[in-house]
Amino acid sequence: MDSSSPYPDDAESSPHSALLGSEFVSFDAETATATMRFTVKREMTTWRGGVQGGLVAGYLDDVMGYAFVHMTGGEQAPLNLEISMQLLGLLPLGATITAIGRVVRAGRRVVFLEGELLSEDGQTLARATSTAIPTPKPSNSGTGTGG
Repeated sequence: MDSSSPYPDDAESSPHSALLGSEFVSFDAETATATMRFTVKREMTTWRGGVQGGLVAGYLDDVMGYAFVHMTGGEQAPLNLEISMQLLGLLPLGATITAIGRVVRAGRRVVFLEGELLSEDGQTLARATSTAIPTPKPSNSGTGTGG
């Protein structure tokens, strides 16, 4: 594991990260904000030529989760209780999407997150908020939920 990152060296090979085409860009500790990039793959799109709505939530969930994991130095991960999302534009096949995720507030029992997806020209394509519970860092042998 790289000492500057709370993620394993093979995080890029995670099944969900591979599906989403995730690329971690940066984390700003002062604002608890993560930035990622996603390249829209054909497997994510519908016959309309854009990402299916539920899969848009996956991009937002990923970047919001990365913000919280990074904020805790990789010691905790959020377990979503609720995600609310607004779709504002089509995420087209082949586009490079910038994702911004922030920790709005984090306590011992609840975490509030927000995220947005931006087009290459900076237009907001989707945004979301999430209410989650903090859980221990998941391991290869467990889910991190205590069960």
